[in-house]
Amino acid sequence: MYLSTSRAADIAGDTPAPKGPLRAVPGTVFALGLVSLVTDVSAEMVTAVLPLYLMAGLGMTPLAFGALDGLHQGATALLRIAGGRIADRTRRRKLVAGAGYALSAACKAALLAATTPWSVAAVLAADRTGKGLRTAPRDALISLSCPPRLQGRAFGVHRALDTAGALLGPLAAFGVLWVAVDGYEAVFTVSCCIAVLGVVLLALFVREAPAGAPGAAPAAARAPLPPLVTLLRLPGLRRLCLTAAVLGLFTVGDAFLYLLLQRRLDLPAGYFPLLPVGTAAVFLLAAVPVGRLADRLGRRRVFLGGHVLLLGGCLLLLAPVPAGAALVVAVLALLGLFYAATDGVLMAAAGPLLPAELRTTGLAVLQTAQALARFGGSLLFGAAWTLWGPGTALGLASGGLLLSLAAVAVSGGMRGPRAGGAS
Repeated sequence: MYLSTSRAADIAGDTPAPKGPLRAVPGTVFALGLVSLVTDVSAEMVTAVLPLYLMAGLGMTPLAFGALDGLHQGATALLRIAGGRIADRTRRRKLVAGAGYALSAACKAALLAATTPWSVAAVLAADRTGKGLRTAPRDALISLSCPPRLQGRAFGVHRALDTAGALLGPLAAFGVLWVAVDGYEAVFTVSCCIAVLGVVLLALFVREAPAGAPGAAPAAARAPLPPLVTLLRLPGLRRLCLTAAVLGLFTVGDAFLYLLLQRRLDLPAGYFPLLPVGTAAVFLLAAVPVGRLADRLGRRRVFLGGHVLLLGGCLLLLAPVPAGAALVVAVLALLGLFYAATDGVLMAAAGPLLPAELRTTGLAVLQTAQALARFGGSLLFGAAWTLWGPGTALGLASGGLLLSLAAVAVSGGMRGPRAGGAS
């Protein structure tokens, strides 16, 4: 079976990788990709209907939705560090990740009992707790499974499989809403069943990274310092955290962009779940090529370029252009390319900087910095929308993102040691 880790010895010996982007990564990446694919089908079924369910169905205001979207992004971000420390101390990254996946699966069932905006918010907070626990251990398993020169490609392959789930999830939600009488409850029920399948796949096919894995950096000398202090003394990680936080503060959440598109087009509610499909399709097609490009050109350039693309999408929504198919295609394409150029690329940039025994914690610190910034950004965007309207809110966010990009570019915020051409 190709999901086995039979190629680990070849990679560890640095033998030339077979031709083609998919055969250049170990089976662990594919196994985790399949788990993420199934889990994302489940998660995106809920995410695709959530904005309209909360704002149109349950009467939530834009400010309250901004708070909830921020909670979705980062209110439980500190749990990423706790999960990372547990995984590094116990060397049981698979177990910690599995607990996170299982918690999120249970939350899909709990949505069936949530009937008010803030009971939904409580369930989503628990779901984000699961995501916070699993994300860093999962990314550490990917990072430790391949050498630094292939980190961008490995994360690109994983994100492509992950995004296939993000593509299928909204389509599944659309199909359920089309045929079900009580549409939202049916979506939550199907989502729960699929999430359970993801947990089963993780248990059966994902293997723990062994000692001396090919992606392991030389062990750091033992020092009488707490792990977080040791990590934050690494200049490269500090720069990455600051860059991710500054840019994350002005990153407009895709849920807000979809709501803006829906308003511009006066799109019927039943078709709203199809908007994330366009983003996911572009992300799916671009994830592997962009990951390979980041390995060659430099992960800093690709990461910053992704935020330039997001800025372009925001400016298109602000521009007085006709509200038609061309606008939808352009905005969704730019948003998909933004995710392809930033999500896995940031983790690939951080992995080679971190010693193996602190890999999960280090990735969790970086993810937490970004998530907390996006939490604050969602609150600010929701407040600006409520006070001054969506156009002004988007204009302020675009201006802040432009200034942040200029500051990071001038300061060299992501520059660090080169690892196989991947600085």
